[in-house]
Amino acid sequence: MKKYQHILDLLPYGPSFCFVDDLEHIDENGATGTYTFKESASFYAGHFPAQPITPGVLLTECMAQIGLVALGVYLLSLKGKVDESLKIAFAESHVHFEKPVWPGETVKVVSRKIYWRMGKLKCEISMYNREQERTCYGQLSGLIRP
Repeated sequence: MKKYQHILDLLPYGPSFCFVDDLEHIDENGATGTYTFKESASFYAGHFPAQPITPGVLLTECMAQIGLVALGVYLLSLKGKVDESLKIAFAESHVHFEKPVWPGETVKVVSRKIYWRMGKLKCEISMYNREQERTCYGQLSGLIRP
Protein backbone atom coordinates (compact mmCIF):
# COMPACT_ATOMS: atom_id res chain seq x y z
CA MET A 1 0.00 0.00 0.00
CA LYS A 2 1.22 3.50 -0.83
CA LYS A 3 2.22 5.79 2.03
CA TYR A 4 -0.55 8.35 1.37
CA GLN A 5 -3.18 5.94 0.03
CA HIS A 6 -5.85 7.43 2.35
CA ILE A 7 -5.42 10.80 0.56
CA LEU A 8 -5.36 9.20 -2.92
CA ASP A 9 -8.60 7.36 -2.12
CA LEU A 10 -10.37 10.66 -1.39
CA LEU A 11 -9.39 12.43 -4.63
CA PRO A 12 -12.64 13.16 -6.52
CA TYR A 13 -11.54 11.83 -9.93
CA GLY A 14 -12.38 8.76 -11.94
CA PRO A 15 -9.63 6.60 -13.43
CA SER A 16 -9.81 8.28 -16.85
CA PHE A 17 -9.20 11.76 -15.41
CA CYS A 18 -6.90 11.16 -12.45
CA PHE A 19 -3.43 12.64 -13.02
CA VAL A 20 -1.88 11.39 -9.77
CA ASP A 21 0.05 8.12 -9.58
CA ASP A 22 1.74 8.62 -6.23
CA LEU A 23 2.22 11.14 -3.44
CA GLU A 24 5.82 11.16 -2.22
CA HIS A 25 5.37 13.72 0.54
CA ILE A 26 2.57 15.82 1.96
CA ASP A 27 2.36 18.04 5.02
CA GLU A 28 0.65 21.27 6.06
CA ASN A 29 3.04 23.32 3.88
CA GLY A 30 2.91 21.49 0.55
CA ALA A 31 2.83 18.29 -1.47
CA THR A 32 5.06 16.34 -3.85
CA GLY A 33 3.80 13.67 -6.21
CA THR A 34 4.30 11.99 -9.57
CA TYR A 35 2.34 11.06 -12.65
CA THR A 36 3.25 9.26 -15.89
CA PHE A 37 1.49 10.52 -19.02
CA LYS A 38 0.65 7.27 -20.77
CA GLU A 39 1.64 6.99 -24.42
CA SER A 40 -1.73 5.38 -25.15
CA ALA A 41 -3.75 8.41 -23.91
CA SER A 42 -6.34 9.34 -26.54
CA PHE A 43 -5.52 13.07 -26.54
CA TYR A 44 -2.11 12.43 -28.14
CA ALA A 45 -3.78 11.31 -31.38
CA GLY A 46 -4.90 14.86 -32.06
CA HIS A 47 -2.29 16.94 -30.18
CA PHE A 48 -0.33 16.76 -32.52
CA PRO A 49 -0.47 13.71 -34.83
CA ALA A 50 3.04 14.13 -36.31
CA GLN A 51 4.70 14.92 -32.97
CA PRO A 52 2.45 14.29 -29.94
CA ILE A 53 2.90 16.59 -26.95
CA THR A 54 1.00 16.81 -23.67
CA PRO A 55 -1.52 19.69 -23.76
CA GLY A 56 -0.81 22.55 -21.35
CA VAL A 57 -4.30 22.32 -19.89
CA LEU A 58 -3.55 18.74 -18.79
CA LEU A 59 -0.19 19.77 -17.32
CA THR A 60 -2.09 22.42 -15.34
CA GLU A 61 -4.67 19.82 -14.27
CA CYS A 62 -1.92 17.46 -13.10
CA MET A 63 -0.32 20.25 -11.07
CA ALA A 64 -3.71 21.14 -9.58
CA GLN A 65 -4.58 17.55 -8.64
CA ILE A 66 -1.25 16.84 -6.93
CA GLY A 67 -0.28 20.25 -5.62
CA LEU A 68 -3.64 21.76 -4.75
CA VAL A 69 -6.42 19.17 -4.37
CA ALA A 70 -4.35 16.46 -2.65
CA LEU A 71 -2.94 19.11 -0.31
CA GLY A 72 -6.44 20.46 0.39
CA VAL A 73 -7.73 16.96 1.15
CA TYR A 74 -4.81 16.47 3.52
CA LEU A 75 -5.44 19.81 5.28
CA LEU A 76 -9.13 18.99 5.72
CA SER A 77 -8.26 15.51 7.00
CA LEU A 78 -6.14 17.06 9.78
CA LYS A 79 -9.39 18.60 11.07
CA GLY A 80 -11.36 15.38 10.54
CA LYS A 81 -13.55 17.14 7.97
CA VAL A 82 -13.12 15.11 4.81
CA ASP A 83 -15.13 12.31 3.25
CA GLU A 84 -16.54 11.33 -0.15
CA SER A 85 -18.80 14.43 -0.25
CA LEU A 86 -15.80 16.71 -0.82
CA LYS A 87 -16.54 19.77 -2.95
CA ILE A 88 -13.84 21.42 -5.04
CA ALA A 89 -13.81 24.33 -7.47
CA PHE A 90 -10.89 25.67 -9.43
CA ALA A 91 -10.50 29.41 -8.82
CA GLU A 92 -7.53 30.69 -10.83
CA SER A 93 -4.31 29.73 -12.54
CA HIS A 94 -1.23 31.60 -13.62
CA VAL A 95 1.02 29.03 -15.31
CA HIS A 96 4.17 29.48 -17.36
CA PHE A 97 5.33 26.69 -19.68
CA GLU A 98 9.06 26.16 -20.25
CA LYS A 99 9.58 22.68 -21.74
CA PRO A 100 7.36 20.10 -23.43
CA VAL A 101 6.16 16.94 -21.71
CA TRP A 102 6.22 13.98 -24.08
CA PRO A 103 4.06 10.84 -24.18
CA GLY A 104 5.33 8.28 -21.66
CA GLU A 105 7.10 10.89 -19.54
CA THR A 106 6.94 10.78 -15.74
CA VAL A 107 6.69 14.19 -14.09
CA LYS A 108 7.15 15.31 -10.51
CA VAL A 109 4.94 18.06 -9.09
CA VAL A 110 6.05 20.10 -6.08
CA SER A 111 3.76 22.58 -4.34
CA ARG A 112 4.20 25.08 -1.56
CA LYS A 113 1.19 26.51 0.25
CA ILE A 114 0.88 30.29 0.03
CA TYR A 115 -2.30 30.46 2.11
CA TRP A 116 -5.25 28.39 3.28
CA ARG A 117 -8.19 30.34 4.70
CA MET A 118 -11.97 30.14 4.59
CA GLY A 119 -11.79 27.10 2.30
CA LYS A 120 -9.56 28.76 -0.31
CA LEU A 121 -6.14 27.27 -0.94
CA LYS A 122 -3.47 29.03 -3.00
CA CYS A 123 -0.18 27.36 -3.88
CA GLU A 124 3.01 27.93 -5.79
CA ILE A 125 3.51 24.83 -7.95
CA SER A 126 6.28 23.54 -10.23
CA MET A 127 6.49 20.48 -12.49
CA TYR A 128 9.76 18.71 -13.37
CA ASN A 129 10.65 16.11 -16.00
CA ARG A 130 12.79 13.01 -15.46
CA GLU A 131 15.96 15.08 -15.97
CA GLN A 132 14.82 17.34 -13.09
CA GLU A 133 14.29 20.24 -15.52
CA ARG A 134 11.34 22.48 -14.75
CA THR A 135 8.68 22.08 -17.42
CA CYS A 136 6.13 24.55 -16.03
CA TYR A 137 5.37 26.54 -12.91
CA GLY A 138 2.92 29.02 -11.49
CA GLN A 139 0.29 29.76 -8.89
CA LEU A 140 -2.99 27.88 -8.65
CA SER A 141 -5.91 28.37 -6.28
CA GLY A 142 -9.16 26.66 -5.57
CA LEU A 143 -11.98 26.22 -3.09
CA ILE A 144 -11.95 22.95 -1.17
CA ARG A 145 -14.72 22.25 1.29
CA PRO A 146 -16.15 19.23 3.08
